[in-house]
Amino acid sequence: MRYKLIVVDMDGTLLNSDHEVGEETKKTLKEAMDRDIKVAIATGRIYPSAKHYASLLGISTPIISCNGAIVKEGMDDKVLFCDAMRQEDVIKTIEICKEYDIHFHYYDDDVFCIEKERYNSPQFQDWVFKDSLEDHMEVILLDDALKYVKEKKNLVLKFTIMDDDDIKLKKVWDEVAKMPTVEMARSWHNNMEIMNKDVSKGKAIEALGKRYNLKKEEIIAFGDNFNDVSMLDYAGTFVAMENAVDYLKERADYITATNDDNGVAKGIRKIVFNE
Repeated sequence: MRYKLIVVDMDGTLLNSDHEVGEETKKTLKEAMDRDIKVAIATGRIYPSAKHYASLLGISTPIISCNGAIVKEGMDDKVLFCDAMRQEDVIKTIEICKEYDIHFHYYDDDVFCIEKERYNSPQFQDWVFKDSLEDHMEVILLDDALKYVKEKKNLVLKFTIMDDDDIKLKKVWDEVAKMPTVEMARSWHNNMEIMNKDVSKGKAIEALGKRYNLKKEEIIAFGDNFNDVSMLDYAGTFVAMENAVDYLKERADYITATNDDNGVAKGIRKIVFNE
């Protein structure tokens, strides 16, 4: 099988524990592109962050961000696909978060929105402040997120809700799950992510496959967490990282090394390059 598109998740997959791309992985991805194999990033992160890493790697293929809610051309930022949340769902989500006093923030295509009070809390800064700097994104601090959304009616692509209290997080999950027009995923043990219904990395991969006239069997994807599960259905071959959650490893076609051991590079060399 000749693969024509490699899709890689970022955190826990492409990036090591220091949030860097290993030299072996950089070299292998460049070799893949030199062989006319397209490389795409599929991440839950906001677009500017994904574009930053794509630029470092010389990737020009469209970038899937916010778990598939938006796909943009990496070269000129042209929007190829966008599926934002409905305003009523955004309002309801904020109301639930406020009811349970749980940390939340949301994204449009390139802006991170958060209430000032939550942004300034020590716990939330530990989680988010460093990441927001790394993500190379603009941060909008709001006095009242609910009021802002109702007045501005701004584009919302993804909500992230976070708490170390598993019981509280489960209660919020159950409340949000009652909303029939949203999609829910997890990218870490202490978070939940909310998008419009049927938004997923897998659906975005399907759209890219159609754009490039590719068969499913010509696409290989790499991931490590629950928000990568949808890629199983839209890639001919799915590779789980050794550090992936068990649920994903049990369903993967192949398990490669960890993200700290250049697992993406090793998987590409074995499966795509047949070395």
